[in-house]
Amino acid sequence: MQSILLSIFWCASSLYAISLDEVITNALETNPSLESISHRISANKSNIDVSNQFANPEISYSENTLDETQAMSRRTVSVKQKLPYFGKRESMQNIAQAQEGVLQVSLEKSKAALTNAIKIQAYRIWELESLYKIICSYEDLTRQNISLFESYTMTSDNQHMGIMSAELTLSDLRIQKSSINAKINSAYAKLSYLAAFEIKDLDINLGLDDMQGSSTMQKGLVNNHDIALKDKEIQRTQASVEMAELDNYPDVSLIGGYSHRKNFDNYWTFGLGMSLPIYGTEDYKEEEARKLVLYAQSMKEDVKTAVNADFQSAYSQMKAAYETYHIVHDEALPQVAHMFELTSSSISTGGDLFKYIGILVQKLQLEQKSISAVASYNRAKAKISELSGELQ
Repeated sequence: MQSILLSIFWCASSLYAISLDEVITNALETNPSLESISHRISANKSNIDVSNQFANPEISYSENTLDETQAMSRRTVSVKQKLPYFGKRESMQNIAQAQEGVLQVSLEKSKAALTNAIKIQAYRIWELESLYKIICSYEDLTRQNISLFESYTMTSDNQHMGIMSAELTLSDLRIQKSSINAKINSAYAKLSYLAAFEIKDLDINLGLDDMQGSSTMQKGLVNNHDIALKDKEIQRTQASVEMAELDNYPDVSLIGGYSHRKNFDNYWTFGLGMSLPIYGTEDYKEEEARKLVLYAQSMKEDVKTAVNADFQSAYSQMKAAYETYHIVHDEALPQVAHMFELTSSSISTGGDLFKYIGILVQKLQLEQKSISAVASYNRAKAKISELSGELQ
């Protein structure tokens, strides 16, 4: 079924641009690393069933070398069945179930991490393609300005320098295009790897939304998978402590045997056996289990601190990108537009192309910063979504 879905998505991605949501949905269903965790969960379900079973009975056969005419001569078949102390099977099952909880949260954590990694690459593609498009537009505009200026140029050295400057700018734009095109191909290759199928064209459009307050976004951390994973690990270690406590109580073994004597009456033998925990091994194991609980609890506190630090870092990046975008659009670009108004009439009559190209380069750099700010904003937002356990 998965191979059919993968084939459909591969064909669709080859013919049409695929959306980011479709990429994420398909990746969560077919990514091999997620499948491996799912198989471990399936295997652990068998472990849960096994943990509640009795140990296999032991059967043995013995005979002696006495003459068959003697009463002590016999052949004996014995069966031994170990019966665990009351509650041990349930305790072992609790450990197995706690391990399943660890694996389930690990799966969800991996899904969130994969979703974030796909978003990062998708946003990278959007950023690079947007930069490529805007460079192409400025490349065309620069050529138009060179052609326009050449129609007015005479023999002035200043005019010739303006054309040379514009030609150098044109060369730099072509170099940028070549570099960005290589990065786009690399980003698509990484995205295809994460999605587990080839992607050649991605339909994505990014922007900035109204930025929420830190306290509002921080509320989502209650669903953080790293913290949830530590909770499950604490439950598993606590279940191990319960098992270690019960190990101090000996298991009982039921023994039954049937002896055959050729010249005398046959007979049955019944007995009981048990282990004697007299060397303190179980006490040491119980102490170890209790210390592992303390370790898991300490690790949870450390993870909570790390998650909060990651959130603060991502939020700061998000805020910086948001401010950068608005500085560019609310302050810088209007000033550049006014500068263009002042020089447009001059360039149309053969004025100083050198100054005009300089302003054009400044505008390009500002728009590149705007594109990078949008991408950075969404990458930081994606990181916060991962920390909040979101899968979309």
